Parts: sequence; structure tokens; C-alpha cells
Amino acid sequence: MPKIFSARWILPIAAPAIENGAIVVDDSQIVSVGARPELLATFPNIPHDDFGNAVILPGLVNTHSHLELTVMRGFLEREETDFFAWLRKLTIARLKMSDEDLFVSAACGAIEAARAGVTCLGDSSSFATAAMRAVANVGLRAIIYQESFGPDPNLATENVGKLRHQLDAMRPLESPLISAGVSPHAPYTVSGPQLEMISRLAMAEKLPVMIHAAESQAEQQLLRDGSGPFAEGLKTRSIAWQAPGCSTIRYLHDRGVLDTKPLLAHCINVHDDDLELIKAAPAGIAHCPKSNAKLRHGRAPFAKFLAHGINTGLGSDSVASNNLCDIFEEARFATLCARFGQVEEFATNKMVPTNEISAADAVFAATLGGARALGLDDRIGSLRPRLQADFAVVSLSGAHQQPLRDPFDALVFSSSGRDVLLTVVAGQEVYRSGCVASVNEETLSAKLEHLRQKLDYD
Repeated sequence: MPKIFSARWILPIAAPAIENGAIVVDDSQIVSVGARPELLATFPNIPHDDFGNAVILPGLVNTHSHLELTVMRGFLEREETDFFAWLRKLTIARLKMSDEDLFVSAACGAIEAARAGVTCLGDSSSFATAAMRAVANVGLRAIIYQESFGPDPNLATENVGKLRHQLDAMRPLESPLISAGVSPHAPYTVSGPQLEMISRLAMAEKLPVMIHAAESQAEQQLLRDGSGPFAEGLKTRSIAWQAPGCSTIRYLHDRGVLDTKPLLAHCINVHDDDLELIKAAPAGIAHCPKSNAKLRHGRAPFAKFLAHGINTGLGSDSVASNNLCDIFEEARFATLCARFGQVEEFATNKMVPTNEISAADAVFAATLGGARALGLDDRIGSLRPRLQADFAVVSLSGAHQQPLRDPFDALVFSSSGRDVLLTVVAGQEVYRSGCVASVNEETLSAKLEHLRQKLDYD
């Protein structure tokens, strides 16, 4: 039976905001969006859920997460000044985790996402079947990218064979909500031949692709002139590396990765030529401003992404490098960092500040921009008839949000995931007023604490 959801504000994203609006949902789809009085007259005598002083908007899209690392929140703080050491400690700890450990950690991450209004994730995982089970149990939508590693070109064929076996294990877990993808982890962890082989595999099997790209100075040094900590790491392992002498994006273009129309996570060290290559692919970008800052990698040019017309979404990255999975906070940080960057660049005569980032731009990136970056905008990302009923309801009644003048400003500058009242995926309520319905949060939380102790004291 159809049901009406109404609130003070409806933000369709692909259309103007509606004050005193409503949406009509039937099964998994949106049937109608419009003014509340009109929809109540058109659809009489059906259930009506009125949230009052709140906003209904498309479900938030977290384009880049690592749910399996949820247990590592706060675990790597002392290593954050040395990215190489940070990665090494993370990798060692992850290898100690059993399949059940990984499931528990990922499930707790999915719960956090659902509570914060996130309905869809682009999740990168070394053990993707655990992440797929976790997301399915909570009831979210996701593309789960199985990561592939291997900097030694001599092992490329073997590593891609392993990836094929991992994909075989993932296929039975796919559903209308959850899809399998592949992720050659990064240019510094995957050899050129392996990048090419994975790209051909993805195109042949029509698999979505994600790769960490242009994330750090160390990566840039490796590609530009074969120097820096990543180069030293390869040398100590007797792995030959011939620097291509170009940017990360150019390298991915030359190796065929951009032919897959991938999702590129981070893109901090990019220039206009790189952005033109990304736009032409076309590839999407997962912008992770808090993680970028916390790891001291720098500030990605969010305003330039949008100015070039690149499909750009927001990502939390893992809570090991962010500490929160809160896309409203990510939107606020992205907006403020972009504005600060424009002032700084203007002061040093590098550019005239243009392309002002507004709260509406940030909300767009958190919803439809993210859906486009993941290639899912034919199903989600906006509120319009025949799209999937993925949406969130956010309270606007808190003291920290008063007085309310503009719903976009209120969401970005005054709100957080803690203000979410309801999260719906494909018409199913995943979270409502403090409770995730499909899992036992208390049991999973206790298991996560036990796992934390295991990692801390091993």
C-alpha cells in the first residue's frame, strides 16, 4: 500500500526545494513528490507519516568507505605523521582479523552509516564477502569493491587469478541492493601490468572499478621520479620500478584504468590537465576532505572538480582515518575547506577566487553527485517518481538549528548525522528514532569491543 511521508521541507535535489511538501512511496519506489495539500488530496485514505519541522532528502551517498576497518577507530593516531607506517600497521592488524571479525567490524560500520542517513556506500574491502554480508544484514545499498594488491609485476597474473576467485565468492551475495566491484588498490601497491589486467577484466565483465588516486606526496614522488618512501619500500623488497615521470591520473590513463570509467578516491594532487582526463573518461571522484586533512595529505580542489563538471561525491574514508561516518560533517568540512582554499590562493596571487561552494553544492555532492560518481543516478540520488525510495528524514527542531532560514544551510552548517530521524532504503525502514531494526546493535557492539581488545593487546 502507498504511504505518504511529509515534512516542513522536501529537497528533491534535481528540482527546487518544496516547503510544506511530501513524497508518496509505494513498495520500493517513489510515486510522487510535491506539495503536501495536493498529495493528501490525490492520495486520500492512505497512511501518512508527518515529521513536522524536518527535511526529507535523498538518502546520503558515502562514495568511499572501508567498513571492515571500523574497529580501528583511534587505533592509528600515533602513526598519522608517517603514512607509510600508518599503512603498515593497518595492514598487519587487518591480517589478524578472522572472517567473523571482519563481518562484525563492517556491520558496526554499516549501523553507523544507517544511523547517519546514509543509504548507499561505495565500500572498498580486502575481504569483500564479509562486507557484503554486513551491508545486507543492515539493509543498505552498496557497491562493494574487492581490493587487489600486488606491486611485483612478476606476480600480476597470479594476483588477478586470486581476484577472479574472490569475485566468484562475491557473485552469490549480489542482490538488487548490493553489487560487486573491483579495486586495484593504488598505483603504489599494484603493478602496471596488474592495473592493465584488472582494467580489461572489469570492462569484459562490466564491473565497477574504484582506485585510490593522487592521494599523497609519497605517491607523487614515486610516479614522478621514483623517489620517496614508497620507492624505498619497493626497493627493500627487490621489486623493480621504472618511474613513468607523469602524474597519477596520466599514469592511470596510460595503463587503461580510466577506460573503465572508475571512481577515483581522493584526487588531492591533481592539475587542470588531470581534471580534463577525468572529465573525458568520464570518471567520478570520491572527495574525502576530513581523511585527507587528518592524514596531512592536503586539500583536494573540490571547487575545481565541480567547475570541470566532474561527477563528485563525498566519502568518509575509513573511521581509522576520519573517526566518523557522517556525511553532513563531511559536507560542512568540504565547503569550509574549499572556501578557505580560495582565500589562501587569492592571497598568494595564484588565482582569483571563483566557483564559490554553497551549502546546496555540498548537499548535491552528498546525494545526487555521489550517485552519479557511483553510476547509480538512474536509481537513486534524487527524489522523483520511478526512482528507488532511498531517503532520509532529518530533524530541524534542535536548538543548534534555530532559527531556520534555509534548509540547505541548516543541513550543512548546523546539522549532523545525529539529527537523522529515519533512513529508508528501497522503501524499507532501516533506521527510525534511535533503532536499527534488522540487527542486534548491543550484541555487535560487545563483539566489536572484544575485537578492539584483541587488536590492542596482540
